Amino acid sequence: MKYSKLFFSFFLLIGVSCSDSFLDFAPKGIVTSQQLAGSATIADQLVISAYAQLANTTWSAAYSTDWVWGSLRSDDSYKGGNGPGDNQAMSNLETFNLLDPNIGTFVAAWSGMYAQMSRANNALKALNLLTDAEMPTRTVRIAEMRFLRAHFHFRLKRLFKYIPYIDETIPQEEMVNVSNRLYTNDELWNKIALDFQFAFDNLPTTQAQKGRANKYAAAAYLAKVRLYQAYEQDENNNVININATKLQEVVTLTDFVINSGVYSLNDNFGKNFTFGYENTPESIFAIQFSVDDGTTNGKIATEYGLNYNMEPKFGCCWFHVPSANMINSFRTGADGLPLFDTFDDVEMKNPSDFETNTFDPRLDHTAAIPTHPFKYDQNYVAQNSWARASAVYGNFGAMKELQLPTCSCLRKVGAFFGTSVNVDILRYDDVLLMKAEALIELNQENVALPLINQIRQRAGNAASTSWVTWSSGPKAGQGFSNYLIQPYASFPNKDYARKALQFERRMEFAMESPRFYDLVRWGIASETMNAHFAKDKTRHGFLNNAFFKDGRDEYLPIPQNEINLSLGLYQQNNGW
Repeated sequence: MKYSKLFFSFFLLIGVSCSDSFLDFAPKGIVTSQQLAGSATIADQLVISAYAQLANTTWSAAYSTDWVWGSLRSDDSYKGGNGPGDNQAMSNLETFNLLDPNIGTFVAAWSGMYAQMSRANNALKALNLLTDAEMPTRTVRIAEMRFLRAHFHFRLKRLFKYIPYIDETIPQEEMVNVSNRLYTNDELWNKIALDFQFAFDNLPTTQAQKGRANKYAAAAYLAKVRLYQAYEQDENNNVININATKLQEVVTLTDFVINSGVYSLNDNFGKNFTFGYENTPESIFAIQFSVDDGTTNGKIATEYGLNYNMEPKFGCCWFHVPSANMINSFRTGADGLPLFDTFDDVEMKNPSDFETNTFDPRLDHTAAIPTHPFKYDQNYVAQNSWARASAVYGNFGAMKELQLPTCSCLRKVGAFFGTSVNVDILRYDDVLLMKAEALIELNQENVALPLINQIRQRAGNAASTSWVTWSSGPKAGQGFSNYLIQPYASFPNKDYARKALQFERRMEFAMESPRFYDLVRWGIASETMNAHFAKDKTRHGFLNNAFFKDGRDEYLPIPQNEINLSLGLYQQNNGW
């Protein structure tokens, strides 16, 4: 979809005397409800503007992705950069230390996503003033905007738990009077689900323009909401029940997507992260980025701008560094299965470690490992010198979200980079694993088994392709690492199946951000993170003060400035 924007300007009137006649004029740049009424053109432009806001990305505000919130706060990654003092707020986030509700990045995430949401609500206001006769696509566009509004509410709720629910019926001046505790935790999930349900009921199965939400995207997102909601939490963020009714709804919704025959896994896992493979059958809903579109830099994704390594063609800034824990988690046993309890006993860090141990092939799709090709280019091999502070964080680097310096998709803006590669919000692999998870918790682990194995079999497909095997030289035909991955023969019990599911989600979505949110909804964030810190403190001194406080750190604090603006109406989250 080509995005266009509407900009409504507010003019500062200087030097105008106060008079009765002045009050009779409508301020310039303000679009009134009377002007919007009957204007299908303006309504459609506002819809496009709301979609465009999806792509207005910055690393600090969790707009399109949220590696800062979902990956950095988990056991997947370290902050990176030039050491703990390089962006101290992010260092505090990864150690859960010296945090308070006044930190600017909390404010940016909160206000940024409400600003994004406002575009969807403005479009809905315009659409509500029209009739179907005036705009035949009206109901579909309303469904699209409710889909986007639900998307933003979902992301906010995942971060802050208790948020004000804002729809198009609430005047701007009244928003500050909407309490973040107007709804219970469960009721908030239901409000978000209602928007996705409306989208599901009213969207077509296909859209002519790529980037618009369709019925399957609504079903998949509604399934995700119900899966999160199924893990019921008390006020201290403890999981106190897993709701079977919600899990059954997840199964029904994911079946709708799976049985459609529209979506499938890519034959190669790496295609999900590589330029030239956007909008494949695995992509259910993606943010569409662009270059060479008539604008200065294009509509590029800049959230990853800090994460490029120190290779001279990039030169900055080596943030979002894979953790030792995550690298080790890709190890497999002699049976080709994950090492559930012992994967982190020995640290993998030397080139020989990746030849003498066996690994899940997804490792070399996820991390830039010295002596291994970067982004599948065998003439472009990662080096230790690409690291910026190896004595602090090690020598690995991010790779999934990055592209080669030769990619026509890449643009440099100042010291940083952005690309036109789409960012997937919903993928088919996620749908398969959501269904598998629901089935396991419904005591149907044997039905979940082939779904998980489908993911593992796809992961293994790449082990014999040129994507992750040497094509020439003394190692021709060998993998970049020593790969060994096998499907599960069976699940002996529910606990084993649950571990298998949790590991599979980690391998499949490593460094993509779901990790932290998965730990929270499963109710194992505290035990997992503190075990990770205890082990990693022996490897990395910057984690000496790291500690996850149970009952507090599952969610960000409500920004103090927002509490002040509400005159105390907003209630702070537990523990802050």
